[in-house]
Amino acid sequence: MANIALVDDDKNILASVSMLLEQEGYHVRTFSDGAAALTALTTAPPDLAILDIKMPRMDGLELLRRLRQAQDLPVIFLTSKDEEIDELMGLNAGADDYIRKPFSQRLLLERVRAVLRRAEGKGVVAPANGEAAKKEALVRGKLALDPQRHECTWEGRPVRLTVTEFLILQALAQRPGFVKSRDSLMDAAYDDQVYVDDRTIDSHIKRLRKKFKVVADDFDAIETLYGVGYRYKE
Repeated sequence: MANIALVDDDKNILASVSMLLEQEGYHVRTFSDGAAALTALTTAPPDLAILDIKMPRMDGLELLRRLRQAQDLPVIFLTSKDEEIDELMGLNAGADDYIRKPFSQRLLLERVRAVLRRAEGKGVVAPANGEAAKKEALVRGKLALDPQRHECTWEGRPVRLTVTEFLILQALAQRPGFVKSRDSLMDAAYDDQVYVDDRTIDSHIKRLRKKFKVVADDFDAIETLYGVGYRYKE
């Protein structure tokens, strides 16, 4: 079973969530703040990290930023109940998913399973004909995607993407020129039982553009059609 790191300054959450995950067969390491977790997770990366955003010493956003300097491990953020800004900050920082506190145990397990499945390459992108997308390398102009290796390049230069970002880009690039609605991108990147809203997809698209502009200032391959969705152009 997968190794999961849980980082939260709330001792009750550490105890209850670690117990829940261990009952499901996962191996869990717990940390009470980001500073304590950084060295351990850098030395021995988990298969998934669940990070609280607001913590003393080092918050979840800074922890994710430092971890992503060396690896692309999947991350689920725990956010404040009523503060939407937490969710936007987490997604813009590159998190794969977020869960609002307080959360149900069933919801948490669904999100954990969904992110791990996508990270293992078992999630499939649904193309227009309804058949499962083949896990083959995809080349569209300057873009090259290799789902088996989870590698993305632009003009031969590597672009590091999260699992969710990769799946969204793959869905767009499969049919250049065709518009993908936000709903269809949600279906491509998330399991059916996981609900996300339009703002989540928009945040992932914003993050994708930002990453590509690091390697190519003139990147404009992802087009926005306001009120409709997005499309990839060669």
